Amino acid sequence: MNTVQTDTRIDRLYELLPAIYRMRDAEQNYKLQALLRVIAEQVNLLEDDIAQLYENWFIETAQDWVVPYLADLVGVTPVADPGLFAELDDAQSRALARVLVPRREAANTVYYRRRKGSLALLETIAHDVAQWPARAQEFYRLLGWHQHLNHQHQERARTVDLHAMAALDLIGTPFEQLAHSVDVRRISDRHQQGLMNPAAIGMFIWRLKVYSSTLCAAYCHEKTGPHCYTFSVLGQDMQLYIKPQQEADATTIAAEINTPSPLRRRALQDDLAQFYGAEKSLAIWTNGWADYPADQVLPSSAIIVADLSDWKYVPPLKHIALDPVLGRIAFPPTQLPKKGVKVNYHYAFSNDIGGGEYRRRLEAPLPRLRDGVAQAATLYTVGKGQALNKICDALAKWEADAPQDAIIEIVDSAVYTEPLAITLQAGQTLQLRAASGVRPVIRLLDWQTDLPDSFGVKMSGASRLLLDGLLILGCSVHIDGIEREAEDGKALCGAELQLHHCTLVPGWGLECDCEPKRPAEPSLELFNLRTKVRIESCIIGSIQIQEDEVHTDPLELFIRDSIVDAAAPFKEAIGAIDASPAFCTLTIERSTVFGITNVHALALAQDSIFTDCLNVARRQVGCMRFCYVKPGCRTPRRYHCQPDLALAALTEQGISEAEMPAARAREVLRLAPQFTSERYGHPAYAQLGTHCADEIKQGALDESEMGVFHDLYQPQRYANLLARLQEYTVAGMEVGILFVN
Repeated sequence: MNTVQTDTRIDRLYELLPAIYRMRDAEQNYKLQALLRVIAEQVNLLEDDIAQLYENWFIETAQDWVVPYLADLVGVTPVADPGLFAELDDAQSRALARVLVPRREAANTVYYRRRKGSLALLETIAHDVAQWPARAQEFYRLLGWHQHLNHQHQERARTVDLHAMAALDLIGTPFEQLAHSVDVRRISDRHQQGLMNPAAIGMFIWRLKVYSSTLCAAYCHEKTGPHCYTFSVLGQDMQLYIKPQQEADATTIAAEINTPSPLRRRALQDDLAQFYGAEKSLAIWTNGWADYPADQVLPSSAIIVADLSDWKYVPPLKHIALDPVLGRIAFPPTQLPKKGVKVNYHYAFSNDIGGGEYRRRLEAPLPRLRDGVAQAATLYTVGKGQALNKICDALAKWEADAPQDAIIEIVDSAVYTEPLAITLQAGQTLQLRAASGVRPVIRLLDWQTDLPDSFGVKMSGASRLLLDGLLILGCSVHIDGIEREAEDGKALCGAELQLHHCTLVPGWGLECDCEPKRPAEPSLELFNLRTKVRIESCIIGSIQIQEDEVHTDPLELFIRDSIVDAAAPFKEAIGAIDASPAFCTLTIERSTVFGITNVHALALAQDSIFTDCLNVARRQVGCMRFCYVKPGCRTPRRYHCQPDLALAALTEQGISEAEMPAARAREVLRLAPQFTSERYGHPAYAQLGTHCADEIKQGALDESEMGVFHDLYQPQRYANLLARLQEYTVAGMEVGILFVN
């Protein structure tokens, strides 16, 4: 047979035949087996469907489309109609339907009603309905008022104790303890919430997720001194975060250790054992420094928590200074680590993009049939404890073996500092990827004096390269097509380049304040490629494209769920060397672009944000849908884009011609996307700000937010959570949602 079957039941009808018929069928090239496989395939589908009907009676095993019906049986009314999008057969619509009617909420509704009115229940609802960590706070407990003599609270109705440093450090956080005067504004006020109200309950919500970085190399900040290190391998200052611990029981209000909060200096100093250790929020290995055991975590007795803002603090011998707010480490200048420093730490980001130690699906190449037998891809593993310790060693072995399909998999989060060059022959496929749950770093250095340094790749016809889960810094990735052998320019037909969950650091590197080191340099260079390029779930600097516009068709560039960052204002995020339009046809969905975009044609732009101008040379083809683009840009036809919709609505408001220019200017300014941060390296990078216009935060096709974090469905989660909190809050109290980050 010439097909690869994965269902083990596919031949069960054929195996029921007497052996004599199977022998005769083998003589006829298995024609009867092929017929029975077609019949068995339909039998299997029918059997599976009947079996699933029983599973659909239970909320734990029911299919996604059944969950709204089961929820309706217990009286759960969704805020929005899930059927509007659940009927669409695509992954985005199914994901939205799961957000609109969460399975956990339907399963626990009866449990909620039995505990209605309890404060801890509100935290459980936030986790089940919106999947957000939360802390509930009754603000009347923080008010300074006259107390009943039989129910005294010594911490209330008192002036601030300036000796209570731990309490002072918590001012302005969700864990504040000091007494306040009353605030008469309501917590549900849309414009300015009043917190310290006797009837107010605040739900503090953490939107950023916490990610781990395990056994990675600390960065020696030699510009400052050989004794200065940072936790981040990029060398920038970085706030460290707490690894949240499970609460003791469902009736306990979340404490700081139970939330993904920034790690404070005083909290670390007061309880170092709670946060420091191999399985905790952070840890340091110094490989035998100062006679400490080389294979063990540096003991907490050697750690001094200090403010290293100016690097002036000098720790005593056999001790190191640690600053969790800046992510810095300082050794004694006369006692330096000679064998490197390894660290564990946790950082925050909005979603699973750009690579990281999160679980992700690894793409497996389809087996090729050779002589009727499926041949799997050749796997080379790289990392500590493996036969190959360097990526270059794996590439050399791959070139020597010359397999058609190969995978080079890096199994640790180490830093690989080596020059890389790949040449793909016609028909070859190669995956250079990180194993699921690790994030290796490829650090490119200035290796050559008379040549540019980059991660160089040459591709041939029908070749395919996939980069997956990598963080690349120090230089650009240069992809080039081998000079065509034929005059028709079709030598690269069928070739494809893919980048999944990668970070090509914008500006090649970061300074201490997250400013890019080389903002004028591109992160990805595509020269004479004449192929398809797919970028998914990536953070990438500017893309530079140089193609032969005379003999070839435009390069096809697909960008989805990604950030393209020019790293400097008024710089090109996508363009050519000479500032002319990049000779490509761009398809971009659910992405955020910081910088100017100059392209030959735009096939489709949907649910995306272009912070600077978008210029398209060929406007007769393609369209833009549900995007933000600045007024005056040269684009194809636009549909439901901002600020076009808002400006068109002004004409229906009866504004006079004299006032119209000022009104249009105000509307354009109001609708400009506002971000918590626009600098790569900050935890809230590319996150829409809380004061961003609702037309942007709910402006996508499915009423989610525009841009790279569209798939978080935060507007729907917020609406669901607010409705449920109001439903289960005790009578006479008012609840409000407060975003911590």
